[in-house]
Amino acid sequence: MRARHGGLVAAGFVGGVVAGLLVWSMQMNRSRRDLFSRNPIKRFAALGYLGGHPGIETVRLLTEYVRWESQPLLRKRAQKLLHRVQEHLV
Repeated sequence: MRARHGGLVAAGFVGGVVAGLLVWSMQMNRSRRDLFSRNPIKRFAALGYLGGHPGIETVRLLTEYVRWESQPLLRKRAQKLLHRVQEHLV
């Protein structure tokens, strides 16, 4: 009985990790899409999301975005965010 309970706990843990990774991947894909949206509000929201998820992929996305963004306010926000994320990784 005890071994079965331990197996269920382990399976639940692994399932939770897999579900978390799937949700994270979907959210990153949505943020990537929204970051280059025509809608500046979606781009602003995507920058906010990415700011809370520092990583190498975030640095790559923000670097590409800074080159692409034509609105000075959003580009400046992205540059500040990029520097903050880079400092966090060092």
